[in-house]
Amino acid sequence: MQTFFRFFKNVPRVNTTKHKLFVLATCVCLLLTGALLYIPDVVHVSSSVSGRELPIYCVQTDKPQIALTFDAAWGNEDTKQILSILEKHQVSATFFMTGGWVSSYPQDVTAIFEAGHDLGNHSENHKNMSKLSTDEMTQELSAVHERVKELTGQEMLLFRPPYGDYSNEVIQTAASLGYYTIQWDVDSLDWKDYGVDSIIDTVTNHKHLGNGSIILCHNGAKYTADALDTLIQTLKKQGYEFVKVSDLIYKDHYSMNVEGRQIPNGA
Repeated sequence: MQTFFRFFKNVPRVNTTKHKLFVLATCVCLLLTGALLYIPDVVHVSSSVSGRELPIYCVQTDKPQIALTFDAAWGNEDTKQILSILEKHQVSATFFMTGGWVSSYPQDVTAIFEAGHDLGNHSENHKNMSKLSTDEMTQELSAVHERVKELTGQEMLLFRPPYGDYSNEVIQTAASLGYYTIQWDVDSLDWKDYGVDSIIDTVTNHKHLGNGSIILCHNGAKYTADALDTLIQTLKKQGYEFVKVSDLIYKDHYSMNVEGRQIPNGA
């Protein structure tokens, strides 16, 4: 900056239009050069593939890590059992909760939080988000966010759209509110009530199961809690480590491929 002022101190005072334009152009160039020297590292993030915004279905990683997730939108009959099994195996998971579920079972929200699991946003009313206006989407996310924050002090950053329904606007709106939109690449199909063995087989032999996978289960499903103990043991025997979604995903310096896999820059 001192060089900048010395330059103008020594510029001859010639009162011509051409000279004034020269001085103005030089001033702009010097200011831009100085600004560039002080710009911090840019965080390179892109969830867009060929103009389409994608949620995170899975993560590219060399570590044998996977994330177990539960959507909580209905009952809580099995919540204590699920938390007990997770604690028994020292497994951290992620719970995506609707506003209705949070309001109905605040003690469960607190228990999940105190157990060290991720708290995720599953919208206020479990609607198809892509059919809502931006203001309605914002309200669907903000209502749950504030209620969970009041209960736990936690600022949530993970959002799973109901029914896996999303659009460019859904992902962009969630991002504007500080949320990463999370899908899954392994569906346990526990919501179909096929039975304990079906859940275990569907997940452990799933064609997409691998490092960085995100597994979809449901709190309140008929057989999920009964299948969970064996499911966890089997996946651990396959060499997998369970981590929370917030610890699995990249928060910055990443891009997405066409299958919704989050890829760190430079990989």
